[in-house]
Amino acid sequence: MAEILAPGSVIGILGGGQLGRMLSVAAARLGYRCHIYDPAAHVPAADVATALTRAPWDDRAALATFAAAVDLVTFEFENIPTAALDVIEPLRPIRPGRNALAVSQDRLNEKTFLRDQGLQTAPFAAVDSRADLDRALAEIGTPAILKTRRLGYDGKGQTRIAAQDEADAAWQAMDGAPAILEGVVPFTREISVIAARGLSGEVAAFDPGENEHKGGILRKTRVPAKVSPAQRSDAVLMAAKLLNALDYVGVLGVEIFVTPQALLVNEIAPRVHNSGHWTQNGCAVDQFEQHIRAIAGLPLGDGSRHADVTMTNLIGEDLDRLPDLLRAPHTAVHLYGKPETRPGRKMGHANHITTMR
Repeated sequence: MAEILAPGSVIGILGGGQLGRMLSVAAARLGYRCHIYDPAAHVPAADVATALTRAPWDDRAALATFAAAVDLVTFEFENIPTAALDVIEPLRPIRPGRNALAVSQDRLNEKTFLRDQGLQTAPFAAVDSRADLDRALAEIGTPAILKTRRLGYDGKGQTRIAAQDEADAAWQAMDGAPAILEGVVPFTREISVIAARGLSGEVAAFDPGENEHKGGILRKTRVPAKVSPAQRSDAVLMAAKLLNALDYVGVLGVEIFVTPQALLVNEIAPRVHNSGHWTQNGCAVDQFEQHIRAIAGLPLGDGSRHADVTMTNLIGEDLDRLPDLLRAPHTAVHLYGKPETRPGRKMGHANHITTMR
């Protein structure tokens, strides 16, 4: 039986954004305290966590002091420098483990891992030079998307190539960074599965949500997704397969393209995920509590859905609609406490319950 983290223990969270904020709230409900590590001047999680270490990712002394002050460590984003983990890992357990980070931090590693698990993806090829790009375009064709292998999120670090004559500009946009070319998949919809695996190997998954993007940023997630029962089952099984292959502990997000022929995995996120925010008002146990349960060695919760929900991200000036959203029936508003509104910045989200089950 997995060892359960004692009540009152401290969970260290690398990263203090909105995901760290919501993880801290979930941890507090289960009797744990959270300690945030983040270099930023203002982090949303600090408003609700017990402690904050504000220090650079390369400050080895600060990282060691942070590790000594907590009982285990998790993270809210995947681009944590490896050197920081080198300091923490000998001192405290890191859950999920570093294998999941190594896979997800590099898009080429990720696509190769998915393919090695027997899962289908968009066609892809490594691009380390201008000549590589020509070879990849000859193999994959257009339209395609050139992406940096590391970093990049919400549409950043990627350029669409609609025709061969756009290759020069796309390569220059990479600014010499190692890249990957991915073929554009003509999918009917994108869905995501939020699933968890505990220390005991127990696996639980939430219903797939259907995602709507604009400008590379997730705008809405709706549940239930418009997929067949067989597609729903296959998507959940794909997520479970990845959790087991990674010997994963915690919540994992799996983005999937639905095509007429097959389900293709787009990418994985080794953390709680934006497309899982609907669980806060659609399930008794949401993705944040599920993650805390998993890493703390607690039994996983019942993730069954008691309502149909539409989650809408509040991005930039969307916050101007706040009075109307607060008046809207069957709607829960979740704000992240960010002091400055900027275009493209996620300021919060709203969960609208469309139907009770």
